[in-house]
Amino acid sequence: MEDITASLSPRQDPTADMRRISAVSTIPSPSSSLFSDPDHLKKMSKSVPSFLQKEEVDRDTDSNCEDTYHQGRLMMGSSLTNLTSSSGMASLSSLSGSVMTMYSGDFGNVEVQGNIQFSINYIQRLREFHIFVAECRDLATVDPKRGRSDPYVKSYLVPDKANLGKRKTSVKKKTLNPTFNEILRYRVRMEYLRTQTLILSVWHHDTFGKNSFLGEVDVDLSKWDFDHTQMNYLALKARTTPTLAPSNDRGEMRVAVRFMPQIIHSAGLAKESPNTGEIHIWVKECKNLPLIRATIDPYVKCFVLPDTSRKSRQKTRVLRRTADPAFNHTMVYDGIREADLSEACVELTVWDRDRLASNLLGGLRLGPGTGRSYGSAVDWMDSTPYEAALWERMRTTPNEWVEDVLPLRVLNSAKTAFK
Repeated sequence: MEDITASLSPRQDPTADMRRISAVSTIPSPSSSLFSDPDHLKKMSKSVPSFLQKEEVDRDTDSNCEDTYHQGRLMMGSSLTNLTSSSGMASLSSLSGSVMTMYSGDFGNVEVQGNIQFSINYIQRLREFHIFVAECRDLATVDPKRGRSDPYVKSYLVPDKANLGKRKTSVKKKTLNPTFNEILRYRVRMEYLRTQTLILSVWHHDTFGKNSFLGEVDVDLSKWDFDHTQMNYLALKARTTPTLAPSNDRGEMRVAVRFMPQIIHSAGLAKESPNTGEIHIWVKECKNLPLIRATIDPYVKCFVLPDTSRKSRQKTRVLRRTADPAFNHTMVYDGIREADLSEACVELTVWDRDRLASNLLGGLRLGPGTGRSYGSAVDWMDSTPYEAALWERMRTTPNEWVEDVLPLRVLNSAKTAFK
């Protein structure tokens, strides 16, 4: 079985290699071709370079109600705390409502009721996480005239849904009390599993329309006692409002940025285009990165959005076996006008290089956080107040470094593959 915790690493881009002596990488980004081409911006605004690996094409029967990526909780500080553990039974009281899943399916016309019976187990010798879905009881009726529903159960591991994917049971026709007795399997390391939340949602399958949501439960696996393999009987819950609470399990980054409005050559002459300058991004260090396996080999990837081309991508070197890497690496993007600072966004993502694969650990976006770029609504212009504050300090103090320690967070995934 394929290890779903890994995806193919992006190919190395020779133009983004670091200069060995100065530890500074520079990518030209002329404003005339990067930020001023409407067709280019239209394409770039559709996707976010958080996940460059190709996502599996969804051919499931519920593809018409695919759910969006969970954005994570708003992080209100940069202090880090360790994950706590408790028994599986003790954590049952807090299983539901801690994570919101957002779907484009039908929520409005079915009142959630009933319960689900399941058990979970981790098979060490197989490195597999097993979810045994036994049955559901007293589900809501989607077709009241016929008194029937066609239910099935779907599982996600979040927040890294794009990496781990979903699993589904078969559909049981014309019943409010379906018996499944099916095992949903994920091949995943225990260390990575401890960073996830399991969501089991129940749906009514509609062949021609939108599938209807019948309820869900969620299990915080960071607190779960995996010696507890007995059956769990939990009431299904309606979709809940996300908790705006600190999320302290992604680590933090110390980063400095500056904007140079006009670059002077060593001969004392301005560059040919006097109206453009450079953005400098100095990635200093990260602290308390999540240990998704016994040891991690982190590196940082950078884009200046809306440009998501490979020529725009820059990376630090990979530092081995550390959750507290000191990169001390500067990235330079030129061809930036002062007006672009209201429309562009610097995305920094931290990755773990695992042999031939890379796993996303967290990231941040430095920008105005307006939700719009060059007149278009974009989901990547979502800087937190702390990220936006650092960006604003950079804008108001040209030619000077501004620095902060920012908490890493979960980022939206790209909806389309990059060409």
